[in-house]
Amino acid sequence: MKAVALSRLLSHDLPRSRVLAILLVLTIAGLLLTPFIFPGAKALGVAAKIAVFILLVASYDLLLGYTGIVSFAHTMFFGLGAYGVAIASTRLGAGWLAVVLGLASALLLSLLLSLVIGLFSLRVRAIFFAMITLAVAAAFQTLASQLSDLTGGEDGLSFKVPEALTPGFHLTSWFDGRLITYYGIVMVVAISFLLLLRFVNSPFGRVLQAIRENDFRAEAIGYRTVVYRTWSNVLAAAFATLAGALLALWLRYNGPDTSLSFEIMLDILLIVVIGGMGTMYGAVLGSALFLIAQNYLQELLKLAGGAVSGVPVLSLVLSPDRWLLWLGVLFIVCVYYFPTGIVGRLRLRRV
Repeated sequence: MKAVALSRLLSHDLPRSRVLAILLVLTIAGLLLTPFIFPGAKALGVAAKIAVFILLVASYDLLLGYTGIVSFAHTMFFGLGAYGVAIASTRLGAGWLAVVLGLASALLLSLLLSLVIGLFSLRVRAIFFAMITLAVAAAFQTLASQLSDLTGGEDGLSFKVPEALTPGFHLTSWFDGRLITYYGIVMVVAISFLLLLRFVNSPFGRVLQAIRENDFRAEAIGYRTVVYRTWSNVLAAAFATLAGALLALWLRYNGPDTSLSFEIMLDILLIVVIGGMGTMYGAVLGSALFLIAQNYLQELLKLAGGAVSGVPVLSLVLSPDRWLLWLGVLFIVCVYYFPTGIVGRLRLRRV
């Protein structure tokens, strides 16, 4: 009965690999137990960012992995969610009303923009759609930087969150507002991820995969591919907006570099490729692996560099300043040994 309930919870999309199941359980357990087994603000911050990126990357996988749409505007919707909460909280003050209104306004704007982009752009070829989304995202980032009265410009916006989410609030002697925020983010991400699994394993998701494989054949069968692609774009934008709002609530700050940077878009693409396109579970493993490497690789190199400080060439190669080089090497290794992503490779091996 428990296996049947778990299968239904996961929309009958089980890991189909013992190793993959173990890795997923370890990742989820790590996120749940981080406040207790990894003390310190940095570890909790990295875990919160991993949770947010799981939702952000999974929403992008709905576009790229399941529908075959290459979009560079995903960070625009991510930024809309973050700015919605930040602007509302700045203007209306700390409170749940500001959070709800900010998120609702951001979702409405994201849905309208994604609908317009979908209807007007998805009729063109893939490369032209990608260029259109890139131009729209760049224009939005410029607006966010220049409308300083509304968005705070390059300095961004710092704001207050509801009292229950502040570090000074204590539910118990050890469970404070920071932990409430963290576990709230994890819970929202978990529910959203299960919803995305439901979408991609529904008849709607099957049509999206058919469009990805051969859009002409799907059109010939009778499916209106433009409509399905547009709805995929709208759903992905909605979940990306929610992820942006969660990040803003965690940081209590938002600026152009925090949620609209093109570097974030590149990170999303890298995580999708590393984890495995069209798998959803790849967002979980890819986000955890990439963000842990991004945040702790420099410290590991510092330890390794200190251990070989007497070796001339090796000490330079293992210098903490070379962490981006090693991050690139790790990405190349992952792509070489896991061409279908970590999840895709493990499912093919079925171990």
